[in-house]
Amino acid sequence: MAEEKQEAPQSQPQSDRKPNNNRRNNNRRPNGSSQNRTDGEKSKNQNGKPANNGNRNKNRNRYKRQSAPVDEKLKEFVVKNQEAHKKRLNPHYKLDLNSKAKVRITPLGGLGEIGGNIAVFETENEAILIDVGMSFPDEDMHGVDILIPDFSYIREIKDKIVGIIITHAHEDHIGAVPYLFKEMQFPIYGTPLPLAMIGNKFDEHHLKEARKHFNPVEKRKVYKIGNDFEIEWMHMTHSILDSSSLAITTEAGTIIHTGDFKIDYTPVDGYTADIHRLAYYGDKGVLCLLSDSTNSHNPTPTPSELSVAPALDRVFSKAEGRVILSTFSSNIHRVYQAIQYGIKYGRKVCVIGRSMERNIEIAMQYDYIKFPKNIFIDADEVSRMNDKEVLIVTTGSQGEGNSALFRMSIGEHRHVKIKPTDLIVLSSRAIPGNEGSISQMLNHLQRCGAKVANDRDIHVSGHASMEEQKLMLRLVNPKFFLPVHGEYNHVMKHKETGMMCGVPERNILLMTDGEQIEVAPKYMRKVKTVKTGKTYIDNQNNHEIEDDIILDRQKLATDGVVMIVAQVSEQTAKMMDKPKVTTFGIVADKRDKAFAKEIEEIIENFLINMKPGLIGNPKTLEGDLRQVVRKHIYRKMKKYPLIVPHIFIH
Repeated sequence: MAEEKQEAPQSQPQSDRKPNNNRRNNNRRPNGSSQNRTDGEKSKNQNGKPANNGNRNKNRNRYKRQSAPVDEKLKEFVVKNQEAHKKRLNPHYKLDLNSKAKVRITPLGGLGEIGGNIAVFETENEAILIDVGMSFPDEDMHGVDILIPDFSYIREIKDKIVGIIITHAHEDHIGAVPYLFKEMQFPIYGTPLPLAMIGNKFDEHHLKEARKHFNPVEKRKVYKIGNDFEIEWMHMTHSILDSSSLAITTEAGTIIHTGDFKIDYTPVDGYTADIHRLAYYGDKGVLCLLSDSTNSHNPTPTPSELSVAPALDRVFSKAEGRVILSTFSSNIHRVYQAIQYGIKYGRKVCVIGRSMERNIEIAMQYDYIKFPKNIFIDADEVSRMNDKEVLIVTTGSQGEGNSALFRMSIGEHRHVKIKPTDLIVLSSRAIPGNEGSISQMLNHLQRCGAKVANDRDIHVSGHASMEEQKLMLRLVNPKFFLPVHGEYNHVMKHKETGMMCGVPERNILLMTDGEQIEVAPKYMRKVKTVKTGKTYIDNQNNHEIEDDIILDRQKLATDGVVMIVAQVSEQTAKMMDKPKVTTFGIVADKRDKAFAKEIEEIIENFLINMKPGLIGNPKTLEGDLRQVVRKHIYRKMKKYPLIVPHIFIH
């Protein structure tokens, strides 16, 4: 064959030979194209027959691959499986699109903020409340201890409300229940731990009789509430025991409300999130999902609560003196693990802080956790024990001014004084806004010589990260999606995650407090806005503080106060004596006289130029004078102080 390739060009006529510059193209032979065949393949022998015909066919077959046969039956099943995927991932066909039923969802708290969660689910004839939570004040809300939702809309529809549904026992979900029950009382449904903690609150607020409204529920069981709602509590892992997600079924369809959650595959008590029930409802068809957005910016899965154990073990094994551990009083599993390691290293446990004592007591009373009672000691016994034998579990990880740990740090706690040998373990992360108070407390603790451990591995979040949010979306597979629980940037990020998981953008709405969303099998839309807001509470007496008091306090704190007392003659409309001017927070003491002189001149000019007949109306006179003085102070000092004039007409 090699000889044939060499001889073929010699027998080819000179005119048929191609120039050398086409050698590059001669090497290209895709699919046996005639343009790229070699000269030897084109040549003919002396008898006019094609030369090397067998060799050419061999080369052509070498580069041309035969197509595999198509099995039409297999292809048919590819199409069938594609259709099955479409049905599985598209929930629309499972809903009754001919139904005229609809549900209205109105958040009254918990959006645009962290905490204060409360929402109304409403049909034509009935309504339920999902959680009734509190939140905490900003630094400029002076004298305010907690914030509760404005109950105005609940007052409007109170005759429709058939029950309050509780997802879990965190303060931002149950803290406002006693304040609502002082005014209106409804049946309240929840699992045992949340109801037990609400019961304690009722006792504190002298509402013991309200316990008769408790309706404990069993998880995985459907309860008919009123005529329009069927609700199932599904176990969910979170940073507090006995948390639940809700399946709320109405004539319009099933709505899943996750509550606060994370997907913990190795929880301390072994009770994993009930993802089987979520998948069950997702397979049946879910109209709408409301899901926790708090941790939506975190791309890595939230670690298990059990992952804190090695860090706690390390801390306890190295401690040379007392261990003082502070965490959220509601995180009973964190406290449980800490006490276990305290026992392992031969320590007695002292629990300090009213909420911590109460929560541990309830968890032990209802057998959520079990410890022998002889491991606990009272606070007055701590000083009589060897430091290496003491574990103090306390509140105050957020630097709250009246918490046990803060009072220890400034030397004002009755039983515990911080020592240089103490190890302070802060097993929590700063809630946004608390960074300053935590830093202040750390400074106090370290001035006392104590060591502080607040490493990242001593704490894990209780909220779902982006990956767990994706799992929830895929399990539930909702037609409509409403991200809840968080500030605007959290719900916005959660919306993006929802779109990644197949929910069309047109089927996602970002709500704000007071916006009423109407959901039906064919549509979801905003229909109106209702009154919402916050009510200020002073925890010292559990009484409401009026809005104008808070505004006055803010003004006093930022702009000061001016008090003016003047006597004016009714006949002459002139001052009978020099006015008395007192200021706080406006000018330094050494300038008091000069400032009083300025105000005196302003009053004199005001009286000269005032409207006729105004002297006979002291209230109007004081109001006009207030405006004149305010303008003067703003021009000079760029402040709007609280101005309190008292004009006496003689």
